[in-house]
Amino acid sequence: MVEFDPASQWYNSCLTMAAGWAKSGGNVGYNGFTKPPEEVRMQLTRLGLNVNELESNDRLRVYDWHTPTLGRKSKERYGIDSLRVADQSILFRLTEDDLNNPGDTEWPESLRIVDNFSALARFNDERPWVEFMLTRVYPIGSVKKSTLVFGIMTGVLSAWAVKQLEGFADGIIDFKLDEAGGKLRDLMQIRTMRNVHFNRDPTELRMEQNFEVALQK
Repeated sequence: MVEFDPASQWYNSCLTMAAGWAKSGGNVGYNGFTKPPEEVRMQLTRLGLNVNELESNDRLRVYDWHTPTLGRKSKERYGIDSLRVADQSILFRLTEDDLNNPGDTEWPESLRIVDNFSALARFNDERPWVEFMLTRVYPIGSVKKSTLVFGIMTGVLSAWAVKQLEGFADGIIDFKLDEAGGKLRDLMQIRTMRNVHFNRDPTELRMEQNFEVALQK
C-alpha cells in the first residue's frame, strides 16, 4: 500500500515500476484511474517498452478505470464498466477453484499496480468501499501469487478507513513532496514491511528526461 501526496512523484513512479518489471520478464497489469490508456501507453513507450508487442503477447494489460470516472464507457479490451463496488465485488470474487488452486499459471510473475484506488471513494460510500478492499482486493494478490501495489491519496479518506487499510497491508510506503528548509524534495519512505528487513530512512527521488523516476545518489 502506498500513501501519496498529490504533488509527489508517485504517478511517474507507478509507470517506472511497471516498465522495470516488464523489462525483467514479468507480466504487468496496470490499473489507471488518473490517466487515460493512451497516455499510459505513451509513457511506457518513452520508458523503453514495445507496448504493442507486450499487449499482443498478453504480458501487459492496461485496465481502463479512467474513462468511467468521466461518465463515459470505455472502449478498451480491459475497460471497466462500473465504479460501484457492488459490481466490482462480483468481478473480484474468488471462486472455490481459485482457493483450491492458488497461483495464476497463465499469468505468472505478475505485478498488479493501481495508481489511485482512493478514486473509487468518489462513487461509493466509505464503509462498503473499505469492505471491498479488505475482502476482494487484498486477497487477490496472495491467492494469485502476484505482487499487488496500490496507491491511496492522502487526505481523501477518513482516518478510520486509512487505518483499516493499513492494518491489512503487508507494507506501507509513503511518497511525498518535502518542503523543509525551503527546498522542495521528492521523497519515498518505507514506513513498514512485513517479514523483510527494510530501511526507514527517507530516500530522495529524481526524475529523468523521459520521466523515469530514479533514486537520488
